[in-house]
Amino acid sequence: MNQQRINEDSVLPPGRTPRPVRSVIVLCALVALLDGFDTQAISLAAPDIGAAWQQQPSVFGTVFGIGLFGGLIGATAAGVIGDRAGRRPLVLAGVLEFAVLTLLTPALATSIGALEVLRLLSGLGLGAAVPGIIAITSEYTRAQSRASVVGLMWCGFPMGAVAGGVLAAWLIPDHGWQSLFYVGGVVPLLVLVFLWFRLPESARFLRVRGETAAASRILQRLGIPAEDTGSQADADSARSPLADLFRQGRAVTTLLLWTAMLLTLLMAYFLTTWLPSLAAGAGVRSGLLAVSTLNLGGVIGCVLIGRLADRYSAVRVLAGAYALGAIAVALIGEAGSSGALLLLATFVGGLLAVGAQLCTVALGATLYETRLRATGVGWSIGAGRIGGILGPTVGGALIGAGVGVPALFLLAGAVAGATGLVLFVLSLVRGYVGGRAAAPTSLDSKVVTS
Repeated sequence: MNQQRINEDSVLPPGRTPRPVRSVIVLCALVALLDGFDTQAISLAAPDIGAAWQQQPSVFGTVFGIGLFGGLIGATAAGVIGDRAGRRPLVLAGVLEFAVLTLLTPALATSIGALEVLRLLSGLGLGAAVPGIIAITSEYTRAQSRASVVGLMWCGFPMGAVAGGVLAAWLIPDHGWQSLFYVGGVVPLLVLVFLWFRLPESARFLRVRGETAAASRILQRLGIPAEDTGSQADADSARSPLADLFRQGRAVTTLLLWTAMLLTLLMAYFLTTWLPSLAAGAGVRSGLLAVSTLNLGGVIGCVLIGRLADRYSAVRVLAGAYALGAIAVALIGEAGSSGALLLLATFVGGLLAVGAQLCTVALGATLYETRLRATGVGWSIGAGRIGGILGPTVGGALIGAGVGVPALFLLAGAVAGATGLVLFVLSLVRGYVGGRAAAPTSLDSKVVTS
């Protein structure tokens, strides 16, 4: 008699992932790309906006921060909504709102105050979409490869930042800063058409809601045998209050995840915001290239770390990557005037610290069962957005206080190390052994005997 653990948290049977399912993951990555493009675009457009409006660069600190604050509100509120109304409506509504507001920004943004309002509202839209794409990707991915696949999907974010830089260098000098927002509004509308026709609701979510017929239709369209969806969850699965993230032994896990997300995005946003300025000693071109090598290293690192996380203990792999990444990030400040050393240090720092950060964004999808996934992911991202707001702000305050470049990167490395320590504690709390929790609490799994 054999015992086999059936993971009902995924609708995929063993074997090759069907092509339609891979298309779903690509669509989710496109939404992540839009988020990355938007985050980078406003910082790239700010100098030209300031020159046109005769504003000092310092006034744009609130413009950057309020967009992230909108993302915080959108992610936390939409996460709860997504576990009640579904993931697909969340993504569609969020992308639509973001696209329209971005497209209207050149016409409506006539002052810093108006720009702040528009950034807040567009941040709400993108913030709402992010928990949905992470939840959908997770639920159309096998548990044993979830860390790498969700992390790879989220690599769309840094790739969007790279695309924003390339387009800004091409568009703004010839067509003005407004052109970047026109592109940033039209492209999401085009993506929205594909999302409308090709992005399915999570079949696992529908099964948890008891909508088995709708789930079966989606699975048939995606080429997945309907019988592999497993049984319906318990009667309480229809409701998903925020308080459930702190019940049934989840409280410590939730708080540690939030702490890790806050710290890792504080580090990431500090690096991406201030790296060009702090690296000025190595030359303007090297300072700008350093951002690209940081992001490129992050994408490669996400793939490598994600594969290791799938094979071994995901949380401990991430903790180790942060520990090594902390050293690499600290060494960025020691590059001095050497452009080659700067690019090498930023690439290695991106490979380890930023690569781990991209995988950490996906971690919430592996720690919560289906009925709580969007809520758990949304609130963990919300905690991360707080770090995203603090990173540029604290960095600016330290720079204004005269803290030297080596010390600043040493502090950034210390934040990366602290993130690794928090995740190591999380691995002890969860009792991870060989990549799986020793005492699983997921309501979406059962043991069957055959």
